[in-house]
Amino acid sequence: MKNTIKTFAILFLLLSYSCKAQQMVQTTKDVSKLKTNEQQFINKPLKNLLKEIKPEIKTADATNDNPYYFSFKFRTLEQRKKNEGSKEDAVSLFVYVKTPIDWKYENRPPGKELLWTKDDIQKYGDLTVTRIRVIGKE
Repeated sequence: MKNTIKTFAILFLLLSYSCKAQQMVQTTKDVSKLKTNEQQFINKPLKNLLKEIKPEIKTADATNDNPYYFSFKFRTLEQRKKNEGSKEDAVSLFVYVKTPIDWKYENRPPGKELLWTKDDIQKYGDLTVTRIRVIGKE
């Protein structure tokens, strides 16, 4: 009996550690799930939303006219200019935040002003999400 209980305990622990939560957005086809589940992210930090996105955000832009928002894209500027990449990757994710965004092109690396980086996640991750919009092919 003790061996059976030990076996079940070990199996339970192994399953608990091996079952990893899957991100909501696995491919760019899934970006619309963010809008569908918008209430899950409203009044929460931007970093919570970003953790749910598996495809790499290639570029971003910020608008500081009220309302304040980020425009995230899954294709580089060069890919967009040449109309390269899949049609699903042409989707744009707009994330509105509560406060102004400290985004200055002159403070970003020349020629890479629109690149979204891990430093950006650190810098802007605590901004509070107020709305989500998805535009483009899904």
